[in-house]
Amino acid sequence: MNEEPSRDQISARINTSVPHSARVWDYWLGGKDNFAPDRAVGNEIVKVMPDLPVNARAEREFIGRVVRHLAGEAGIDQFLDVGTGIPTADNTHEVAQRVNPRARIVYVDNDPIVLVHAHALLRSTPEGATDYLDADLREPAPILRQAARTLDFSRPIALMLMGVLEFVPDTDQAHRAVSTLLGALPPGSYLAIAHSVRSPSMDEAAAKWNASNASPLTLRTPKELEEFFDGLEFLPPGLVSLPKWRPEAATSFRDREVYQYGGVGRKP
Repeated sequence: MNEEPSRDQISARINTSVPHSARVWDYWLGGKDNFAPDRAVGNEIVKVMPDLPVNARAEREFIGRVVRHLAGEAGIDQFLDVGTGIPTADNTHEVAQRVNPRARIVYVDNDPIVLVHAHALLRSTPEGATDYLDADLREPAPILRQAARTLDFSRPIALMLMGVLEFVPDTDQAHRAVSTLLGALPPGSYLAIAHSVRSPSMDEAAAKWNASNASPLTLRTPKELEEFFDGLEFLPPGLVSLPKWRPEAATSFRDREVYQYGGVGRKP
């Protein structure tokens, strides 16, 4: 584990008076690591988009299916998970290391509350490794530099961007960040994205979120999301509503449209 700020330094950065996406998501997942402002905006958003907790749960399941496939059939044993969020059940390292105990995972987030929990919860198997970087997707160079302490960039890596690109409102900046990260990965690497997509109710929910003084949220269309995969080979079934991506017997919400889309692409 690389050197991190002290707990006092971390705590000084925590602002519980303003909603934060990771904590609202935690609230929708039924977690306990959230505060009154997070719950208030979460409840307001659910009034116009009652299915948002469904999106949250569908994304957790999607992460599990993606990591099981990549760590298993695809043979990937390195993961760079940017926008980790508050740890919950079946985090990337837990899923990957159940398939391959030697898997190595680097988590990246810039929320101090996530950092506090990362120290306690992101534990590796003895054979593998995990690390946590206090960094921002919008500045990919430090991510790559620090991740190289744990990951071998001469071998394939899976780049996981789950529910984080929404919080890079400038699309050009988002593309530059993804392009920089992918450009550092060797052939045979993968990109996995989950992202909220536009619909009338989602547009209204995003407007409520953005009126709360939290980090701005930007919805995109499926076509806009596909552009992040330019130059990659889409794994079937392509970019779809999350429960439709390789559903398993236990996959929830397969009978409905979930306005959280995802896909996985391979770097040739």
